[in-house]
Amino acid sequence: MKIHFLALSTLFGFALCAFALDTIPSASLFENSDVKVTRALEKAHVKGSFHEHKMNRVMVYLQDGRQRFEYQDARKPVELDWKAGQVVWSEPEGMHSPEVVSDSAFNIVEIELKNSGGSKAATPGKDALKVDGKHYKLEFENNQVRVLRLKLSAHEATPAIERVHNAVAVYLTDQDGHKAGDATWETPGTGKRENTGATPLEMVLVEIK
Repeated sequence: MKIHFLALSTLFGFALCAFALDTIPSASLFENSDVKVTRALEKAHVKGSFHEHKMNRVMVYLQDGRQRFEYQDARKPVELDWKAGQVVWSEPEGMHSPEVVSDSAFNIVEIELKNSGGSKAATPGKDALKVDGKHYKLEFENNQVRVLRLKLSAHEATPAIERVHNAVAVYLTDQDGHKAGDATWETPGTGKRENTGATPLEMVLVEIK
């Protein structure tokens, strides 16, 4: 599994998730022609079997943790630290075996991308980053996805935003019937996003090109 730390600048700017989340069971969240979205529970000190991934993925980590990866070829093992709320771009990199070497389990929401991307849709005039840089921050962007982080205080709302791509919304906090660790499919449209709750809202939006 080839990992690109494209979002590490968020550790020092628009802070990662500040809420401690309990781990929740693994689940297949949904699948369509564009993505397959699953939530994995990585248990501490359990060595995984060797396997490989065929497609690029976006990984959203829900809790802190440290993970060791061993490879079937001649590469040396590597150990990587994750932070709650961190978003990572992951490319296929052959057969590997993961193991959580920290003492607590953690969850990952994994978004497997089925298509090559490259959509040339024009950036709308009411793009989230153009009209609401206060609440939306760019995590990373490539030819397959644009990944945004949204934060709203209690009872706060965004201006009207126009979306031209389908997107996966990953909840990092509870909101409107969704629990932290849930993911939903969103289609293009125009509208504002409102936090109707009494606690802050944080979510990751993975726009599919």
